[in-house]
Amino acid sequence: MASTNSWTHELESKVSAPRMFRACVMDWHTLAPKLAPHVIDNAHHVEGDGGTGTVRHYNCGSAVPFNTMKKKVEFLDVDKFECKYTVECDGVETSTWNIKMKPTANGGSVANVECTSKGVQANDMLKVKESAAEMFKSVEAYLIANPNAYN
Repeated sequence: MASTNSWTHELESKVSAPRMFRACVMDWHTLAPKLAPHVIDNAHHVEGDGGTGTVRHYNCGSAVPFNTMKKKVEFLDVDKFECKYTVECDGVETSTWNIKMKPTANGGSVANVECTSKGVQANDMLKVKESAAEMFKSVEAYLIANPNAYN
């Protein structure tokens, strides 16, 4: 029987929740290959309109332990900055991600990210967690440097 591994991460940002959500969730397929090609080499749309049910295919870079992944949006609430998606990767039975972003009093945001995967070794899950945190900080830096992006 394959083991189940999970992690949670709370990531703080100086950037507002709406901008971070649009960049990290809604336009991730476009932004990730530009900001971190070592994590996501390229991505393309498979089906859907960007909302619940949308499927995108990603070719992964050298920083993650997978070659490809297919991401399906299971739940999306743009107004509350929440989403849930499932990911299929080579060698992974199941992977579920929950992302919730909340505004902070200083105009920034906090993202709570939960990931549960079955069929992934613990050391590979650590690489995924580290890559997710790195990507979040890359997006934050991009948005700070480009104050008109994702407004």
